[in-house]
Amino acid sequence: MNIKLFDSERRVMNVLWEKGNLSAGQLAKILKQEIGWNRNTTYTVIKKCINKGAIKRYEPNFMCEAIISKEQVGEYETNELIKKMFDGSTEKFFASFLGNSNLSNEEIKKLKKLIEELK
Repeated sequence: MNIKLFDSERRVMNVLWEKGNLSAGQLAKILKQEIGWNRNTTYTVIKKCINKGAIKRYEPNFMCEAIISKEQVGEYETNELIKKMFDGSTEKFFASFLGNSNLSNEEIKKLKKLIEELK
């Protein structure tokens, strides 16, 4: 599923991914504590997520359920980044990433293992 989430939408989704299904009121309380949002702000962002197909709403109590996973969003956004910044080339992306990071030997081993598992 290809859904671009803005930062505010991702904040709502992160709460649902972490805590599971919640009422809109519960989401509003959590986001007020975490980042100071008022109830109207939270409800507006929930509505945007519903319209995008990221959240399903059901009764009772205006319950909210994430219907896309964090992994789906991450995969889509990573692919969009690669298209935009690296002309769609995964090789260029990895070359840039690896060239600009200080990976430990353990991290290098893990990356090699991941690449081997792709074969």
